[in-house]
Amino acid sequence: MEHKRLKLYAYLDARDHQRTYLAIMRLFTSTLLADLSAGEVAGALAGAEREGRVEPGESRIENVITRLKQLVEWGNLVQGRREVVAASIAEFQHGSVRYQVSKLAVRVQRDVDELLRAPEGAREVARELLPAIERGLSELGGSLSVALLNEGERTKELLAERVTTLFLQHAELAATVRDFYAYLGQVVTRNHLAPDEIAGFRNLLVEYIQRVVEDVLKYTPAIAETLASLARARPELLRLLGTELGDDVERARGRSEHDWQDLTDWFADRPGRPSQVTALREATARAIGSLLASVKRATSGGGLLPGRKAELLKLARWFDQSTREEAHELYAAAFGLYSARHLSPAPEHDSDNERTPWRDGPVRDVTVSVRSRGDRGARGRTSRILDDPMTEQSLLAEAREADERRAAHVAELTRAAKDLNGTTLSHGALEVLCELLTLAMAQRDTPQDTGEASDPVRGLKVTVSHGTTTKITSAAGTLTLHDATLALTE
Repeated sequence: MEHKRLKLYAYLDARDHQRTYLAIMRLFTSTLLADLSAGEVAGALAGAEREGRVEPGESRIENVITRLKQLVEWGNLVQGRREVVAASIAEFQHGSVRYQVSKLAVRVQRDVDELLRAPEGAREVARELLPAIERGLSELGGSLSVALLNEGERTKELLAERVTTLFLQHAELAATVRDFYAYLGQVVTRNHLAPDEIAGFRNLLVEYIQRVVEDVLKYTPAIAETLASLARARPELLRLLGTELGDDVERARGRSEHDWQDLTDWFADRPGRPSQVTALREATARAIGSLLASVKRATSGGGLLPGRKAELLKLARWFDQSTREEAHELYAAAFGLYSARHLSPAPEHDSDNERTPWRDGPVRDVTVSVRSRGDRGARGRTSRILDDPMTEQSLLAEAREADERRAAHVAELTRAAKDLNGTTLSHGALEVLCELLTLAMAQRDTPQDTGEASDPVRGLKVTVSHGTTTKITSAAGTLTLHDATLALTE
C-alpha cells in the first residue's frame, strides 16, 4: 500500500516530460469534479505550449493520450466513460474516455503548489493562535456540558464547530513553528556568515524568538490544565461527535482518541516523552548557542572571517560569463593546472561519466581551511604527551600480575605433561593449552601431519600428531580431540 501511494509522486521527478505532467495535474486540480477528455486536455495544453510552459508538440492528441495513460498507471488519474455524439471513430474514442483526478493525487498536487509558492526565508509563527486555543478549550468545556444536558442537533453542531476550529488553529500553529525552526536550523549551522547576516540573525533570535517562547510558555500551563480536565469527559465528547457516514470515511481532526492525545502531547509532558513545548525551548537554546559560536568565529582573529568567499564567488562568475576557450585559460591561470598529453592508453574511468558536465557531476566537500584561507595544508600541531606516573605504575603492576599468572599456568601444564589424561587442569591452564593447540593445529595440512607450537618465553612445547582420541579434563569441562595425540614437553 505504501509503495503504491508513493508512486503518486512519480510525475514530479519523471525522466521525461516532467513539465507536461505538472501542467496536466494542475489542470485537473484547478476545478472541482474535473471530468476531462483527452481532446479537452490537448486544447488546454495548446495554450501552455504557445506560452513556452511545455515542450513543443506536447499538445498533440497522441502525446496527450500517452501522458494521461501514464498518469493513470501511477494512480494520479482514474478513467471513466460518458455517452458522446461523434462524427468519427477517432472522435468517439477521444471523447468517450474521460479522466478524473484521484483523491490522494489532489493532496499531492496541492502540497506541490504550496511548496513552489513558499519563499526561501523564515515563516512567521502564528503566535496569535495561542490565546485563541486557550479560549477555544474553555468554551469547549461549556459547550460539552450543555450538550450532555441537552443532546439536541443544534448543541451537537455547536460542539463540532468548536472542536474543528480548535484543531485547525493548533494545526496552523504547529506547522508555522515547525517551518520556522527548520529554517533556523538551516542558517545557524552554516560555517560562513557575513556580518550583515549575523546582525539579522541576532535580531531574529534575540527579539523574535524571545517573544515566541514567552507567548508559548505563558499560555501552555492554562492549556495543559484544561486538556487534563477534559480528559475525563473525552469518551462522552467523542460519542457526541459521532457520525453516520461509516468507519471508512476520513474524518476531521478531533474525532478520535489519537487526535486528542496528540494535542495533549504537544503542550504537556509525559514520563519519558517530552512535549513539543519542551522541544521548542531546547531548540531555542541550541540556536542561540550556535549563533554565539558563529559570532565568536567571525570576531576572533583566527576565525572564518575575513574569508575567501567573495573571491570564490567572483571566480565562479568569471567562469559563468566566459566562453569555452576563455574558461580553459582562466582555469589554468587560477589553479595552475594545464592540459596533459597522454603518451599511453588512458586509464579506466573510475568516477562519474566522462560525458557529464562538471556542473552536473558529484559535489565535492570543500574543507574549512580551503574555504576560509585557501590553504590545503594540515593545520594544528602535535599534541603533547602527558607524563602520568600513577597510570604508568598501575599498568606496569597489571602487566606483572598477568605475567605471573601465565607463568603459574605454564608450570601447571609442565607438571601435568607426564599424565595429561589423568590431571584436572585449571581454567587458566586450559586457556594457555588451547592457545598453543590452535597454533599447532594450524601447521597441519592433513590429519596425518604433525604440528608443533611452543611458548616463546618459558619454552613449553605442544606436539599434535595423528593417533587415538585424547581427553583433557579441566574445571571448565572436558576437551576431546579425535584422532589426535597430544604431547607436552619442556
